[in-house]
Amino acid sequence: MAKKIEVKDLLEAGVHFGHLTRKWNPNMAPYIYMERNGIHVINLYKTAAKLEEANEALKKIAASGRKILFVATKKQAKDIVSEKVSKVNMPYITERWPGGMLTNFVTIRKAVKKMASIDRMKKDGTFLTLSKKERLQVDRLRAKLEKNLGSISEMTRLPGALFIVDTMREHIAVKEAIKLKIPIFAMADTNSDPRLLDYIIPSNDDASKSIEAILTHVTDAIAEGLSERKSEKQSSKEGNSTEAPVKKAEAPAKPVATEEKKEEVKGDDLTKVEGIGPKISEIFQAASINTFADLAAKSVEELSAILIEAGSKFASKNPGSWPKQAKMAAEGKWDELKVWQDNTKGGIEA
Repeated sequence: MAKKIEVKDLLEAGVHFGHLTRKWNPNMAPYIYMERNGIHVINLYKTAAKLEEANEALKKIAASGRKILFVATKKQAKDIVSEKVSKVNMPYITERWPGGMLTNFVTIRKAVKKMASIDRMKKDGTFLTLSKKERLQVDRLRAKLEKNLGSISEMTRLPGALFIVDTMREHIAVKEAIKLKIPIFAMADTNSDPRLLDYIIPSNDDASKSIEAILTHVTDAIAEGLSERKSEKQSSKEGNSTEAPVKKAEAPAKPVATEEKKEEVKGDDLTKVEGIGPKISEIFQAASINTFADLAAKSVEELSAILIEAGSKFASKNPGSWPKQAKMAAEGKWDELKVWQDNTKGGIEA
């Protein structure tokens, strides 16, 4: 169980300290409590509420099996992010953000594969056949790739979400995520623009204590989501092994079996479709689109109408490929779907 968010703990960590009043972004006004000595003070009750909301969404994404990419290249956040995030086995960028990391993901994957091919060369002895100068060059290339991309070596597809520390510094990452409609979670100080974010956590993004306090809660929520996924897999395995005897013993209870089957169908995770986040999934469930088959049966126009009705924030979403992806998922063609998603930027066909 994740630790309860206490306003007192956030206060002790200095999460409430904002930027100088002259550097503020007026759109952050709803999250500012007061101004003192030329510095804005963040409303920690709103921080706690927003953190709770973000944790719930991150838990769902983790439970669905999607990766959450953490981005924090500022000095005071690097070590904290790498330490906390590696514990939940999520990818992270703590060095320079490589331009096109998301929008040109195929090229980034090639660089990661280059790193793997160097490792194979060292294992099969090919590396030793190179000259001393060539070996030195290869070693330097491997070290450079490891430093910049080592933490994302296992990220074979676009992430399900981005978590950013300081959106002003990581503005390129924010733009790429917006372009590909990837949900953005972020620690946002009083100089940030909350309109660019899907889930905002108003907080001090400069102090290491504040960053550590927020990331502790966030990674605990992700760990909880991963734990739920693991226990679900385990219970489904156990259920499959005992399914035949249960059916024989309780043959008359047909309505109960049907009810259980409905519950299982209702559990289709629509976020596995590239471009659909937790919020859109909830919107579709409210519109009685609960399974991949339901989604595949809808036209692009029908899906667009549902999104427009949900509000202006979702009206810009492009559901053009969602029925196609849902059809592959409904037919169990997961490998085909994965290849399609890896080769199509943000789930949007050119």
